Amino acid sequence: MPGSPQLSAIASLFAQRVVIGVGDLAVSNNQQTVLSTYALGSCIGVAVYDPEVRAGGILHLMLPESKISPGKAAAQPAMFADTGLPMLFRKLTGFQVAADRLVLFVAGGASVIQGTDPFRIGERNIRATLDYLQQHGYNVRASQTGGSINRTIHLEVSTGMLLLKTAGSEQKLSLAD
Repeated sequence: MPGSPQLSAIASLFAQRVVIGVGDLAVSNNQQTVLSTYALGSCIGVAVYDPEVRAGGILHLMLPESKISPGKAAAQPAMFADTGLPMLFRKLTGFQVAADRLVLFVAGGASVIQGTDPFRIGERNIRATLDYLQQHGYNVRASQTGGSINRTIHLEVSTGMLLLKTAGSEQKLSLAD
């Protein structure tokens, strides 16, 4: 019987959590997958979802511009906003996503260094990310950026439900409607 506790319990046995580390990304259309990235401080997490084909991805970028380390950018392009964002959208095209259907959530960019942060990495990451997304016409449904707290995000591929966790709070947001 659909929606029964027994079926939910059985489905959870087969669920697969894919953890995206710092400077990495993952995409999926597997309906049993939950994409997760943890401890977004000054880093940015970009969650992307296409509700029609039920495919999505998360990028956990660390720095705004690859020109500071071209060698590192070549080896790990997801580490930088200017190379990681294009890579995320390229990988999603394999699932027949359409740019005009994509719904995005952006989190992170906090100032986690005590005192003055002369590099302002969080602020620069936010600006680089939002500028790229705006220039390419992507629909950012919501964002939670800045401040001084770490954030964790989980994206259920089957439903487009995004869970945002911070110290002492949880918020759910649908990227499917």
